[in-house]
Amino acid sequence: MTTSFNIRSATTEDIELIRELTFQVWPQTYANILSPQQIDYMLDMMYSQQSLQQQMESGAQFIIVYEKEKPVGFASYQEMKPALYKLHKLYVLPSQQGKGTGRLLVEYICTVITERKATALQLQVNRNNNAKTFYEKLGFTVLEEIDLDIGGGFIMDDYVMEKKINC
Repeated sequence: MTTSFNIRSATTEDIELIRELTFQVWPQTYANILSPQQIDYMLDMMYSQQSLQQQMESGAQFIIVYEKEKPVGFASYQEMKPALYKLHKLYVLPSQQGKGTGRLLVEYICTVITERKATALQLQVNRNNNAKTFYEKLGFTVLEEIDLDIGGGFIMDDYVMEKKINC
């Protein structure tokens, strides 16, 4: 069975779609990791219409993946300093997990940033998130553990992971 996926760049016109996908993925992804209060705080902080627009305006590239005509996930990435990119977000619908959709998004981003002479792609993942194993399978390794105060009395306890890009 061949599934046809299509990836396209997102614009500010897609903010509502990104928010819809977020609210289908985010709460259940973090339900066993974060308190409901922290989930609400972070959704507002990172996924409000204003926040997403500001992220796009400050250089974050958002992409949306479709299975046939249905949007099933999204990602965002950005050059942080010359040749170093950061994968800010990678979320696919629960029905898509395990189908290679996340891998497809990472491979797409790696192809794009390789053309831009990137040497590494970094990300942060919660230390209790099973996605760490997914990223390791894609060639990411842990660089360090960080505890980031995000305000509101909340801390993000993450791994910083990196994948070397061979240009």
